[in-house]
Amino acid sequence: MPAYEQSPRFTAVPAPSGWRYKPRRALWENKALRATALILLLALSGLVILALVREQTGTEGFLVGLGLAVLPVPLLVAAFRWMDRVEPKPWRDLVFAFTWGACAATLVALLANGFATKWLLSTVDVSQHADANTWGATFVAPVVEESAKAAGVLLLFLFRRRDFNGIVDGVVIAGITATGFAFTENILYLGNAFASDQNFGYSGMQSTTIATFFIRVLMSPFAHPLFTSMTGIGFGLAATFAPRRRVLRVLVPPAALLIAMTLHGVWNGASALPGFGFLVVYGLFMVPVFGVLTWLTVWSRQNELRTIRTHLPAYQAAGWLTPPEPIALSSMRARGIARHLARRTGGPQAARAVTEYISFATSLAFLRQRAYRGTAGPDFTAREQELLHHLWQRKPIAQPALTHAMPQPHWPTPYAPGQFPPQYAPPAYPPPGHQR
Repeated sequence: MPAYEQSPRFTAVPAPSGWRYKPRRALWENKALRATALILLLALSGLVILALVREQTGTEGFLVGLGLAVLPVPLLVAAFRWMDRVEPKPWRDLVFAFTWGACAATLVALLANGFATKWLLSTVDVSQHADANTWGATFVAPVVEESAKAAGVLLLFLFRRRDFNGIVDGVVIAGITATGFAFTENILYLGNAFASDQNFGYSGMQSTTIATFFIRVLMSPFAHPLFTSMTGIGFGLAATFAPRRRVLRVLVPPAALLIAMTLHGVWNGASALPGFGFLVVYGLFMVPVFGVLTWLTVWSRQNELRTIRTHLPAYQAAGWLTPPEPIALSSMRARGIARHLARRTGGPQAARAVTEYISFATSLAFLRQRAYRGTAGPDFTAREQELLHHLWQRKPIAQPALTHAMPQPHWPTPYAPGQFPPQYAPPAYPPPGHQR
């Protein structure tokens, strides 16, 4: 970094030399302990689910299923990453979500669905309605599978609360979790289809593998992400409610989970309809729901950009940001231009500094939004000052790039300090060289 003004000192947190945001926690809240336990749990689940799937499909069927099931994964992950461009989630959160869906949730669903189907066969008379497999797929599988996937979203909501700010965050986390779940499930279905073709000598257009691939991978790769995104919307909404609205915070996620189960049940039940019943449900119900979800996600992403434009002027008024920055940081196009300018003038390291500056500024805007809603925690001041410190360290490179990215003199109006309680007033920017 080039030489610049010395960073102001804060009294609420340690000196910048040891500036790491680590509030004191109880032993059971230790991050390393939780991470180790989760890694062991997911690794064990992965080994068990691998053995179960291979046992059902055979080695050759497993490899074929794996090769076909992996095809839609990069596209789905890329789509959710595009949704999350305003405030990208840490990769460790996304890796956990995908792994939870692919290993833990799938294992729970596979075991629970098997037990439920056996119970239906042995204790419930379904001869007047449908066979046990259809009943299990329509009424049992949606409850089990959506609950298993929701558990992963819940864990991130509880222990990575800082990364949950609204609907987009919930949809992205839930969608990645469901993508992992669908990946493993597709291996099982495609592997079984291939084994069936091998046993009965089917090939060409009669191949069960081709039909399964067309329905699950080409026609409906969004099915599981669509269902579980409903749960994600519930957690995203709960994250926006103030603590005093405890009832809504508790009730909204289960209600959203119930919607996810209902959609899943309708989808599974449609596969048993005669004639073109499945295609009717697909075209008149699932596609419109998917369209509404896409619109809601895009609208929410634009709302995130408005949040940046609304709340960063507080730091402009206090002297931490230059006038063009709130507008530049709330424009995806200006962000891209700033990174390009930094890369062209200072190389990859400068572009990385601009990217980090954008990330910290975005986190700062969402932190202040939580203060505005009344959901900021007691660590608000320490977290705010840490983010400001990181901005200060990168401002020599990032601020000129962002200023050049917004050439038009269209700056925000001055921030009104009275909008927030005094404890949330941003620290004033000292004169150059001044120590606090």
